[in-house]
Amino acid sequence: MTQIVFDANTGESHEEDWTPPTAAPPAPSEVDAERDRRIAAGFTFAGLFFQSRPDDRENISGASTAALGAMVAGAQQGDFRWTGRDVDFTWIAADNSEVPLDAHSMFALGTAAMAHKEDHIRAARALKDMDPIPADFATNPAYWP
Repeated sequence: MTQIVFDANTGESHEEDWTPPTAAPPAPSEVDAERDRRIAAGFTFAGLFFQSRPDDRENISGASTAALGAMVAGAQQGDFRWTGRDVDFTWIAADNSEVPLDAHSMFALGTAAMAHKEDHIRAARALKDMDPIPADFATNPAYWP
């Protein structure tokens, strides 16, 4: 590519070869940041949207483990008092609605949270294996679950 260069001192112009600068390909750390953002953005389970920031995932994991223990101890589907408390167990969805969950459903919510995170980790791994990493990795939904 050529460009015309003007010399302000002499008033003369001439053509020079010029290569436009190219942006450096995205770094793996940028893919990791987008992966983490997408993981924390939330997921849908049973038609409802749930938050999945790190503390949310920790809480879901803990409740899911408790649900598994209750299932091993014999908790039945449809039993919303599987925690041993005198109130139905509910989980708060992103819209602040309280969702009653039996132990089996709570365990399924935990499994869905795990799959949400794992799917994004694998998508990011595939992106980081590309050479170069596509410039539109963060905006092109084809790269992400």
